Amino acid sequence: MEYKKLLANEVEIFYKNEKLTNNLSKLDYTKEDILEAESRLKRFSSYLKKVFPELEETNGIIESKVVKLDKLKEHLNLNLPMYIKLDSHLPISGSVKARGGIYEVLKFAEEIAIKEGMLSLEDDYEKLASPEFKEFFSKYKIAVGSTGNLGLSIGIISAKLGFHVTVHMSSDARQWKKDLLRSKGAIVIEYPDDYEKAVFEGRRIASEDPMCHFVDDENSLDLFMGYSVAGKRLFDQLKEMGIVIDDDNPLNVYIPCGVGGAPGGITFGIKTYFGENAKVYFIEPTKAPCMALGLATGLHNDISVKDIGLDGQTLADGLAVGRSSGLVSKIMEDILDGCLTISDDKLYPYMKALHDEENIFIEPSAAAGIHCCSTLENNKEVTKGIHLVWATGGNMVPSEEKNQYLQGKLD
Repeated sequence: MEYKKLLANEVEIFYKNEKLTNNLSKLDYTKEDILEAESRLKRFSSYLKKVFPELEETNGIIESKVVKLDKLKEHLNLNLPMYIKLDSHLPISGSVKARGGIYEVLKFAEEIAIKEGMLSLEDDYEKLASPEFKEFFSKYKIAVGSTGNLGLSIGIISAKLGFHVTVHMSSDARQWKKDLLRSKGAIVIEYPDDYEKAVFEGRRIASEDPMCHFVDDENSLDLFMGYSVAGKRLFDQLKEMGIVIDDDNPLNVYIPCGVGGAPGGITFGIKTYFGENAKVYFIEPTKAPCMALGLATGLHNDISVKDIGLDGQTLADGLAVGRSSGLVSKIMEDILDGCLTISDDKLYPYMKALHDEENIFIEPSAAAGIHCCSTLENNKEVTKGIHLVWATGGNMVPSEEKNQYLQGKLD
C-alpha cells in the first residue's frame, strides 16, 4: 500500500507496522533503566510534596488515574471495554509531559548538586527547597523548544527549583500557555514558524552557553526514560484494579503522537512490563502525520510532512510536528504495533462526547486516541482485550478557553 500518497492526500489511515519484532533485547535500554528513573523520582518525592501542595495526597509522586469509560462506550455504540489514562490531569503541569519533562530537569538538578558536593543520594531531597539551593541553581539555565505542554512542564519545574529557564515556542502554541509560563518566571521566545524552527533555534542558542542545559525533545534519552516509568506504573495500577492482562485479555493502548518522545517512552515501558500481551498504536492528525510517515517510508526523521506537501497546521496543536524524533522512530520500528491518523473535524466531537458523557475534559489533541477505538472495533487483531485511551493534556486549560473548545469555536 502506498501510505506516502495516502498521507499526502490527508486520508485517514491505519498503518500496521510490518517490521514489528517486539524484540526488546535489540535495544540499548532495559527494565533496569526504567527502575533507575523511578528511583530518582522517588528520591525527589519529599521535595515535590513540599513545593507543590497538590502532591500531598500522593506523597510527592506524580501519577494519574485509570478510569473506565462505560458511558462514552455506550454513546459511541462500541462493545469494547474502554478505559482512559488521565495524564491530562497529572499534577504540576496537567499533561503527559509532566513525566519526562519534569524528570529530565530533576535529573539535571541532582547531577550538578551531587557534582558540587551539595547533595548525596542518601539525603532527604526536601532540602532542595531551601534558599541555598535556589541560589545555587540560579547559576544555571534550562532551555527547551515546544509547541506548548513540554514547555509548561520544563518552565514550571525549572523556575520552581531556581533555574533561569527559556522556552522557545512555535506559532502553534496557545497564548494561554505562553502567558502562564511568563507568570511562573520563564522567558518565552516566540517564533512565527513551526515546531522544528523553535527547537532548532533553542538548541543553537543553548549550545553557545556552557551553563545552559537544553532539553532536546527530539533526541533526549532522559525524557524518554522519564516517560517510560508510566509503563511500570500502569502495570501496577491494572493489577491493583484486578485487571488481568494475558493472551486471552490483551491490552490495547492508543497514544496521541507529536514528535514521539512521550508516546515512545510510554511504549517502551508498556512493552517492557506487558510484553507481547500489549499492543500500542500512535494516533496523529492527517495534517501532521510525521511518525506514520517516517515509519511507513522507513526514512524516520529524514522525511518531513512538508516533503509530501503538508503544512502541518492542525487543530491538534500539541501534535503539530512535521518531523519525528529519529531516536524514537527507530526504536518504534521494532516495538510499535501501528499508527492511525485522524482528520481535524473529528477532534472536537470526540472531546465534547468525553466531557458530556464522562465529565472529563481534555484538549482536542488528547481526544485523538478515542478515534482508535471507533476505527479498530471491527479489526480482528485488535478487538480482544481492553482498550486504553491515553489522555495527554487538558487539565490546565483556562475555563474561558475550555468553554470555547466545548462550543467548537477555537481554530
